[in-house]
Amino acid sequence: MAQQKLRLLYVGLLSVGALCLYFSMAPYKEEPFVFKKTYGTFLQLPDIDCRQDPPFLVLLVTSSHMQASARTAIRKTWGREWTVSGRQVRTFFLLGTTGNQEQTNAVAQESYEHGDIIQKNFKDVYFNLTLKTMMGLEWVHHFCPQAAFVMKTDSDMFVNVHYLTELLLKKNRTTRFFTGFLKLNEYPIRRKFNKWFVSKYEYPWDKYPPFCSGTGYVFSSDVASQVYDVSESVPFIKLEDVFVGLCLAKLRIRPEELHSQQTFFPEGLRFSTCRFKKIVACHFVTPKELLTYWHVLETSQEDCPEV
Repeated sequence: MAQQKLRLLYVGLLSVGALCLYFSMAPYKEEPFVFKKTYGTFLQLPDIDCRQDPPFLVLLVTSSHMQASARTAIRKTWGREWTVSGRQVRTFFLLGTTGNQEQTNAVAQESYEHGDIIQKNFKDVYFNLTLKTMMGLEWVHHFCPQAAFVMKTDSDMFVNVHYLTELLLKKNRTTRFFTGFLKLNEYPIRRKFNKWFVSKYEYPWDKYPPFCSGTGYVFSSDVASQVYDVSESVPFIKLEDVFVGLCLAKLRIRPEELHSQQTFFPEGLRFSTCRFKKIVACHFVTPKELLTYWHVLETSQEDCPEV
């Protein structure tokens, strides 16, 4: 009898243990993160009054504290304050914050010297790129809605400001316009150790809506305000270009081609003078290459065929 009771007790303990193990291993469902318009406060704002002197094109460049050399190269090349065909073009850099005090001080000094940094109080890491991009759209919405167009791009890019301005003037689209390297049939990557992994919980659908490569996309400034307005009602995702695409889908704005020829090159492109005179953006360009390319383009007397 006593032995039977011991067996029952043993079975009972095993059952309780198994239940505890099951519930401890069950996936913990936390509330999905939703972008809030109040997320972070502005720490640095650029030196521009868009009401007095509205730019035709604003270039927003995602950067980080460790990319000072890239910012310097951009300021010396396509990020200079330009007047193209009588239209003003301005470039600003988007940054978050770091725990490194030396880097923090250096960025504050840069902001003081150049007046071209937009910064908010969030951790500057790759997977906060959506927050960084939305910060740029928020700045346009609140401080520079007078701009005609905005380009979001990265700090390892070559941007042909002259050709982009020329194409935008030809396009003559000032509202609900969004363009770049079109991605119309993209699927979430479900492999866990991939850099762009997205779980079913983050994004349960099997296909992304149309979007443009985050290396560089261009839009009319009204789109910045519309995306910013709708952003809180769209499921947050760490891939900023996809998140913007989700916002565009909700707004029923479809990305479109800027030109009949390819002008955005997110996978990079071998340099040649004539080729780079007729592109808008090229990825994987180092600061040294950028300075070299720009010098060649500015000094070249080569006759190039019309495209």
